[in-house]
Amino acid sequence: MPAIQTTDLTKRYGDVAANDGVTFSVESGEVFGYLGPNGAGKTTTIRMLLGLIRPTSGTAEVLGADVHDRRALTAVKSEIGYLPDTLGFDDHLTGRQVLDYFARMRGDERRGELLELFTPPLDQPVGTYSAGNRRMLGIVQAFMHDPAFVIMDEPTSGLDPLKQDRLRLFLESERDAGKTIFFSSHVLSEVQQVCDRVGIIRDGELVALEDIDELLARSGKEVRVQLAEPVDEEDFLTDDMIDVELFDDAVHFTYTGDAQSLLEHLVRFETSDVDIGNPQLETIFKHYYTGESGDEPRGRDPANEPRRGEPADEPRGGDSANASREGRFRGERP
Repeated sequence: MPAIQTTDLTKRYGDVAANDGVTFSVESGEVFGYLGPNGAGKTTTIRMLLGLIRPTSGTAEVLGADVHDRRALTAVKSEIGYLPDTLGFDDHLTGRQVLDYFARMRGDERRGELLELFTPPLDQPVGTYSAGNRRMLGIVQAFMHDPAFVIMDEPTSGLDPLKQDRLRLFLESERDAGKTIFFSSHVLSEVQQVCDRVGIIRDGELVALEDIDELLARSGKEVRVQLAEPVDEEDFLTDDMIDVELFDDAVHFTYTGDAQSLLEHLVRFETSDVDIGNPQLETIFKHYYTGESGDEPRGRDPANEPRRGEPADEPRGGDSANASREGRFRGERP
């Protein structure tokens, strides 16, 4: 049984579709990357999966529970961990008091292990925490009850590079132990390092769903050539080169043809250095996310904005509204 299965999942606010017919599955035991810049609809999807807002149409199942069935969804919540993008911990409580609160609700059998990896100052008030310390406290609360499935929204936000590497290694170990991770991010290079598959969302629509390795293989090679002397542009460039940056004695491009053809082409020129590697996901994402004109994406996430005439049983998108509905999923005010 997939950990997540969505079918035509849609959330509309008036004429704007925050999610529009989103269909994908996340298999048990995989790390799934959900990619898109801020405003693409990632957080809207997460809120529907957790029952914080209701779909306009379509459906989703989380650990076998239909998101339309509140009783069924409540029954599986003990198996779910959640790290939200914005942590709403009570600033007056210490980190230890925050963790104690969540421990009373869900357990904390892994608290000690996690605090050895992620080290927020537990005896200081949360209001004095840096962004990185808040994020580490959120990671601990999301995993300390040893859930089978964890949803993480922008999990590395505020973490220094050392802690980002530590989180990556931790997530790899969790995957090896059979845990399922749903990893939402706009930092595409970090997803390349940790995720098995990716879904790319654009203006509320899922535009790609595939394995990381297949995505990279299909997307060509990133090539940097240092030339011994300037070359004629028409002579050097081929139809297989895209995103070309041509300087006096250097060329940077993405090559979409086969490697043998590239090598046969390059030996015609005097070069002092050649670097060929996989493109960063930022480069790949640009081709998915920008329009044919190359314009920047125009999408936004209306779930983050106040709305008029919204039914009373749906939150208005702010942290306090979500806290009143589903505080046990968030690092929020105990």
